Amino acid sequence: MTLQEAYLYAQNCLNKNGVDEADFKSLCLVCSLAGIENSEFQLHKQDEFDEVKITEPLLRILGGEPLQYILGEWDFYDSKFKVGEGVLIPRPETEELVDLAISATKNCDSPVIYDLCAGSGCIGISIAKAVPQSTVYCVEKSREAIAYLYQNAKGIDNLHVILGDITKPLDLPPADIIVSNPPYIKTADIRDLQSEVHFEPQMALDGGADGLVFYRAINEIVQTNLKHSGALLLEIGNEQGEDVPNVLTNLKDTEVIKDIYGNNRMVRAVK
Repeated sequence: MTLQEAYLYAQNCLNKNGVDEADFKSLCLVCSLAGIENSEFQLHKQDEFDEVKITEPLLRILGGEPLQYILGEWDFYDSKFKVGEGVLIPRPETEELVDLAISATKNCDSPVIYDLCAGSGCIGISIAKAVPQSTVYCVEKSREAIAYLYQNAKGIDNLHVILGDITKPLDLPPADIIVSNPPYIKTADIRDLQSEVHFEPQMALDGGADGLVFYRAINEIVQTNLKHSGALLLEIGNEQGEDVPNVLTNLKDTEVIKDIYGNNRMVRAVK
């Protein structure tokens, strides 16, 4: 079997079983198994491919498991991040939050930055790499998630991994910028999410009955840990454009920012 044949086989299998994005998932799967980038597929499509390799991953996709967990890593911003069971999968819309945070560092010489509810570390690590003069603290509560965070943070000297709960006081140097993509889905809404999302840790999704539990916790952290004139940057659910700003009682100049799709996606505020 060639790589091209493996791709067509996987695509046909997924299509027949009603799996969405069958072509993209097939391409990602065969390229990962072949040890090449997706962009290199055309150069290697006639290479020999061991068909035995594809059976188990296809069965896992058919079982609803996220492709990212099967591959064990996923692209985000300018890096690949290790992911798997127990950690939230990085989403492309969150890259816009990273851009916002990097922009906010322009007026800081050596900014101290918190990434709260850091998960895989995709936000904090991307910022730390882009702003080498910064000091970034990635705070994560889940021991399962922090195992991936430690792997992803290797070799990044200006980043510190902190096992901590943001609903409790944080003993860290005062921050110039606090950034977070916290759990924000209402508890009752989680059961209605697409099946793949149910493989991800509920701890990383569940924002409490009203979806605002962690925004309230961050509002308290801001009071004690954010410097005067420091910036808070948050990802929010697209229906939280009014609710989240109302929770941020310790900040001013609160602004809701839309993503590239026109959805309310981020909140920026100043202390």
